[in-house]
Amino acid sequence: MMTILDWLALIGYLVIICGVGVFFSRRNRNFGEYMFGGGRMPWFAIGISLIATSVSATTFLGNPADAYGTNMTYLMCNLGAFLAIIIVAFVFIPRFRALNASSAYEVLELRFSKKVRVLASCFYAAHLLLRTGVLLYGPAIVLSKIFGINIFLAISLTSILAVVYTWFGGLQAVVWTDVLQFVVLMGGGCAALWFCVQEIGSFSEMARLASEAGKTKWLDLNLDPSQARTLLSAGLVYTVFEVAIRGCDQQFVQRYMACKNVREANMSSILSAFLGLLVGLVFFWVGAALYVYFQVKGVRTLPADMDINHVFPHFILEVLPSGLTGLLAAAIFAAAMSSLDSAITALSNTTVQDFFPGASDEGDSSRLKRARFWVVVWGVAGTLAAFLCVAGKQSLLSKALFFTSLFTGPLLSLFLFAFFRPNTQARALFWGAIGGALCLLPFSKIPILSIWEPIYQFAWPWNPLIALTGAICFTLILERFGNWNSPHAGTAGS
Repeated sequence: MMTILDWLALIGYLVIICGVGVFFSRRNRNFGEYMFGGGRMPWFAIGISLIATSVSATTFLGNPADAYGTNMTYLMCNLGAFLAIIIVAFVFIPRFRALNASSAYEVLELRFSKKVRVLASCFYAAHLLLRTGVLLYGPAIVLSKIFGINIFLAISLTSILAVVYTWFGGLQAVVWTDVLQFVVLMGGGCAALWFCVQEIGSFSEMARLASEAGKTKWLDLNLDPSQARTLLSAGLVYTVFEVAIRGCDQQFVQRYMACKNVREANMSSILSAFLGLLVGLVFFWVGAALYVYFQVKGVRTLPADMDINHVFPHFILEVLPSGLTGLLAAAIFAAAMSSLDSAITALSNTTVQDFFPGASDEGDSSRLKRARFWVVVWGVAGTLAAFLCVAGKQSLLSKALFFTSLFTGPLLSLFLFAFFRPNTQARALFWGAIGGALCLLPFSKIPILSIWEPIYQFAWPWNPLIALTGAICFTLILERFGNWNSPHAGTAGS
């Protein structure tokens, strides 16, 4: 349980985080400073922020549970991440930087039409809001137990803190708090692993026993597309999902634009991939060590019928010594806040730039005020999405995964057409993206229709590829056979 030392560590950390936001508020003199850090932020900080945004509390709590219950085969996703970085480095980042885009989706209006830009922004906002709700809900379950408070209060406290320092400091506060939060996250994971290993005896002993139990398996060459834990699904097909996120997600594009140039933007992206692999290794090994600790060596016993998702939280609360519990609680807070701060900053930028751009003669200070207003609005929306997760009793996790796949594939198709076939008719592109999303329905379980049975259910990494392929095919077919009454791509969708 939490001791005075634990509370001091946690409170001290939260005070520092809020102080960072207030400090950087003095540097936000205009919209560009607030949303892009003036375009001069160091690449290493951006790289750390990218991975801090990506890993979330799902990694902190989910990876140990995954290794504890199965093995480390999801490490193969890192191959997809590295392949995606190569594609994004050569295709996406140079084009965004050349256009000096204030929003990722501005490119789509320049190439096609305002309606295509708004459609992409809607796809993105829906996907990110669902994801944010889930990423707030997961850690709140643990935080509510640590502090002995209602789960709704745990969600609200996390949201309020993240909104406060983001409202004050903008992207600069988000990036530098992400750096601090990544250090705390990794420190917490390494501390848990170290303590577990010390109790077992040595790392080599723990690794040997984990290997004998099958927990260190990381490669599976199975070609079955219905299986997610294979090199084909998690290693290769997963690349499409990573390209869609790293190339089309405003959270990432916003950070690329905050770097000084293309080279530094690419360096930040590469750094985030290596750090992502490091994070995965640490937290999967935490899960393997916990299995050896509880099940093989039997250093301590678990309560009967404990769910695998609760093993690591139980270890934090009941096993770790005073001080380390506070560090791990801070790490969970860090992971949750780093997900929310990036989301509300990106959504605020998208709202101001894509949904409600305002008058052409609007002053920069007015845009800054509106951006701060939308930070609060999206913070509240993310909190409500997390509340819905509580009401749905985790059922929204599967829903979020489905709808994320539904939106990211078609979103990627819009950018591929913008970069490689900019003369595509905008109306065909608009309806093709919607058709691509519908292509996913025959191959997935639909969360809101329990009676729906897919023709063939592909593993989840395939979903963005299916939706992407469908969107491309529908767009080309509609352009070839549709009568849009206008050959000009820029006006066809207006």
